[in-house]
Amino acid sequence: MSKLILILAAQILLLTIFASAGDGGNFASTMNPNRLHEKEKLTHIRVYWHDIRSGQNPSSIMIQPPVRKYSSTYFGSITMIDNTLTSDVPINSTVVGRAQGFYAGAAQRQLGFLMAMTFAFKTGEYNGSTITILGRNTVLSEVREMPVVGGSGIFRFARGYVEARTKSFDLKLGDANVEYNCFVLHY
Repeated sequence: MSKLILILAAQILLLTIFASAGDGGNFASTMNPNRLHEKEKLTHIRVYWHDIRSGQNPSSIMIQPPVRKYSSTYFGSITMIDNTLTSDVPINSTVVGRAQGFYAGAAQRQLGFLMAMTFAFKTGEYNGSTITILGRNTVLSEVREMPVVGGSGIFRFARGYVEARTKSFDLKLGDANVEYNCFVLHY
């Protein structure tokens, strides 16, 4: 009986040693950043963002109205987007991707939104790659700057910023065209 207990204890000890020596014990490890294959690049992309709230097939839909029914700042509103990104101002220009995410009324005393969106590129060398933008957008300012907080594909490890400039806004329909200049550092 004591031999059996001794054999079982030895097997448990061996299993414990092998289990802790495998990947199960260490789920994270430090890597050498010098192992990245390419040097960091700065890419400038200019796209036109079409926020269409009107018509049969809008690309922008308010899913939560403002806290106050007639709020001029849209505070508390949430709008989901799947907006077309084009290479030039007209909406029928070459489509280069989609802007997907949301914007929410985040300011009580001015027209200011929290923007959380991903630019998903569909053409050329950036096809399948994304950049993610998260930041404050005071839409009545001539130029708004928001950070690029990440990316995928060609834009892995992305960081940078975008500048947004409204090209047109239809007060009656709520449709907008905004130029985005994206400055992205990536590997």
